[in-house]
Amino acid sequence: MAARKGRPPVGSSQTGVPTRAAPAARTTAARETPGFTRPALAPSMIAAVVLLACVAIVDSSGFVFARWGVTVLALIVLVFAVRGRTWWAAVLMAAVAVCWNPLVTVPIPGEVWAALQLVAAALFVVVGLVVKVPREADAPRAS
Repeated sequence: MAARKGRPPVGSSQTGVPTRAAPAARTTAARETPGFTRPALAPSMIAAVVLLACVAIVDSSGFVFARWGVTVLALIVLVFAVRGRTWWAAVLMAAVAVCWNPLVTVPIPGEVWAALQLVAAALFVVVGLVVKVPREADAPRAS
């Protein structure tokens, strides 16, 4: 029977040999998990990428899809900002959701839109980094 690479041969007595204990500093149990999460970070980064990528198509008909995406992501980040009780971020995300709303459009010229795209991308990054939701809010409540 051929030897298996990287493992002891089948039926070897080495399969049940316990490994020595790892030092306390390297174990995962020694690391304490923080008391908060950053759930708004991923949707914020996606929104920032969409905003930066769509600066070039502000005046085209395809910009409607970018507006839908930014509006939905702003509302998702808004929910996380409310859960994290970061009220200024919630207000700013509501303003972004209203301005980028594709159903009731805000009449803003193309050059101003391009500048607002960059400002909103920076805003999404800042809000994504700042909003912290406590882990207690993540746990399901016992009834």
